[in-house]
Amino acid sequence: MTLPNLEPLAQRANQGDAQALETLVANIQDQIHRLALRMLADPVQAEDVTQDILIRVITKLSTYRGDSAFRTWVYRVATNHLLTTVKRSQAETMLSFDVFAADLEAGLVDENQKAPEDHILLNELRIGCTMAMLLCLDRPHRIAYILGDVFELDQGEAVGILDISKDLYRQRLSRARKKVTEFTARSCGLAGAQNACTCPKRLPAAIELGRVPSVPSNLMSDAPDYASVRKMALTTEAALVAAKLQRATGPLKAQKNFAAELERIVSLGN
Repeated sequence: MTLPNLEPLAQRANQGDAQALETLVANIQDQIHRLALRMLADPVQAEDVTQDILIRVITKLSTYRGDSAFRTWVYRVATNHLLTTVKRSQAETMLSFDVFAADLEAGLVDENQKAPEDHILLNELRIGCTMAMLLCLDRPHRIAYILGDVFELDQGEAVGILDISKDLYRQRLSRARKKVTEFTARSCGLAGAQNACTCPKRLPAAIELGRVPSVPSNLMSDAPDYASVRKMALTTEAALVAAKLQRATGPLKAQKNFAAELERIVSLGN
């Protein structure tokens, strides 16, 4: 998803143009929400954090001097908040690739008991799993992987967002990519037919554990469907499967109109 040229809107919003501010928020909320959701893998928390970040963007807007693209500046505000402010949950601090692998293999049914091909629920499970997998990375490596391999930002922009050296960014991205690729290759049934965990065999336990919502969400409605992703994985070079599976989540658009909500909050504060 590419943002339009927002610099003129940011300038008018800085000058007190309320309509420009509302339009600006409407244009960046989905990108911020997607970043928050990929970092946190929790739709409820991601929605709250998205609003917090948007408020920070509004309150810090006067500090934007145009030294970088507005998108870069917004991502910098968002990543700073996600890396330094958002509290880690107990589940996140305890998650590791070994723990996650064991969880995936718990409760798998055999071929005769596997779930029917309900592609909507299978897709919910697939996307939830790919996002939760990244919680096994610590936050600095996770954000490097998301910016580099999921969002496919070029190195110059990613370094500008994270405010770190090119060498450190490359090291983090390389380490994160290696861990995600190796885990996907050995544990994901979409990446290798020999792997124990496949979505149809995992779905009954996931439903019982509440890992898949009983009513499919609209959040992932624009994602590629399960059948097409499975076909893609089968025809993709092994080294590229992990990254392609991570990208196959759709735009993950925010389900809330933050522009209207923030206008109400700002008006209450005046």
